[in-house]
Amino acid sequence: MNAVLNHEPTIRLTVFFGVLAVMTAWEIAAPRRPLTVSKAGRWASNLGVVVLNTVLLRVLLPFTAVALAATATERGWGVVNQVSMPDALEVLLAVIVMDAAIWLQHVVFHAVPVLWRLHRVHHADLDYDVTTGARFHPIEIGLSMLIKFAVILVLGPAPTAVVLFEVLLNAMAMFNHGNVGLPTAVDRALRTLLVTPDMHRVHHSVDVVETNRNFGFNLSVWDRLFGTYKAEPDAGQLGMTIGVPDFRDEAQVERLPGMLGMPFR
Repeated sequence: MNAVLNHEPTIRLTVFFGVLAVMTAWEIAAPRRPLTVSKAGRWASNLGVVVLNTVLLRVLLPFTAVALAATATERGWGVVNQVSMPDALEVLLAVIVMDAAIWLQHVVFHAVPVLWRLHRVHHADLDYDVTTGARFHPIEIGLSMLIKFAVILVLGPAPTAVVLFEVLLNAMAMFNHGNVGLPTAVDRALRTLLVTPDMHRVHHSVDVVETNRNFGFNLSVWDRLFGTYKAEPDAGQLGMTIGVPDFRDEAQVERLPGMLGMPFR
């Protein structure tokens, strides 16, 4: 358990930069859609907010999700710690339950107006690429972490499960926000279980009906199960418009000060 805690930052950073490098190379080699905004400015802002969020979390929160999971396991808190099961099954179930919780959180952030004000920072990106998957307002990141803490306390997952989930969530968010496409047959087969870039891109349409579809980041089953799945945007992958209708000014949505102030406008 200590080994997981000690190496968690290294594991997460290695996967983050590894997936970022792979997706960046893929986007350059075979972009799915032409970009409409200066990439340098967007990337500086999108990655800048990632750095800001990381620093704020470390400063404001005294412990991490993995540390909380370790405490819950040691003290026998949570549903998982009341039932005897094989370790592999426990990890698998914990990852699935946490993924369902993130899906539900995403739905709520769209449904509640004050939360949508925060979440629309993510949606207001005028282009859609690997950095969009990490673009979230600091207040939303803080609330998301508190929700994750609550799920961990109720569930009581092993630290290994939390590390695995965090790594999968970050990697899949970068993958399915990538400006890339898969062969049709591969995409169709993969999205029976996992969210693909073409599937999640529908969710970033300016069309409000499409914005409220395909909420999943990792497993696609939740959208199919609860009726929020849409296979393709009405205008097609190349014809659809990305973003939020009321925020089309590049200076507002693609610069860090504008992004931070967006929930208050």
